[in-house]
Amino acid sequence: MTQPDLFVVCKNCGSEVSPYVTECPYCGQRVRKRAPKLDKGTAPERPPRRMRLPRLRPDEIEGIAPDTRPYATVALIVVSLITTVVFAADPGLDLGSIDLGSILVPLRDEPWRWLSASFVYERELGYQFVALTAVGIFGTLLERRFGWLAAAVTFLLAGFAGNALAVVSEAPPLLGDSSVVLGGNGGALGLLSAWLVNDRRTARRGIEQDSDLLGVYVVAAVLVLLSVAVQQASIAAAAGGAAAGALLGLVLPLFTRR
Repeated sequence: MTQPDLFVVCKNCGSEVSPYVTECPYCGQRVRKRAPKLDKGTAPERPPRRMRLPRLRPDEIEGIAPDTRPYATVALIVVSLITTVVFAADPGLDLGSIDLGSILVPLRDEPWRWLSASFVYERELGYQFVALTAVGIFGTLLERRFGWLAAAVTFLLAGFAGNALAVVSEAPPLLGDSSVVLGGNGGALGLLSAWLVNDRRTARRGIEQDSDLLGVYVVAAVLVLLSVAVQQASIAAAAGGAAAGALLGLVLPLFTRR
């Protein structure tokens, strides 16, 4: 279908006038017998079908994600603080923090310590502060995205995997007759890795999260350096926890609602 001209030149006065008028508004000269028909265009597209959303929860506002409280993350931190207070209140504990659940390498029995050691810090308060800060940050982020169970399971499994790797890899001839492995560096790096892997996968799908990746890498670097500098914070536990967290970051979206 041909389109009308943008303007028409009046033969009497030479003015450019609209193609939709029949008389020149400047001199009154008739420029055409009738105005061209208006193009009505194509029929408007039907609006897309509205998706049906699930029913709102009692604490949820439409269009705004609920601000869930990180109960599991707080619980993980509180348990670690309680063990520190217990150790400080009774300095006569046999072998120090060993009585509270840390690991004495080589570990011949009591595999439950592979879990409990992530909550014991003895007197390493600087190490505890950094590790629990990382747990608080990335545990909260993971919990708000996937729920409390995902955050708790990620910390426990990452800590378990890291401590188990430390027991297997830290041979006594290199460290003396025995070595103590304790602290949550493996669990903290597990939470960080799980969140980072999921965040990067989401970004590859074109959904930007506006994440501060520089801050994430700085926290990860500090945790790794602490694992080298602090004797009880095994670097093997850190590596095992980070690897376990990365694997969990790949599978968490398959088992969660968000």
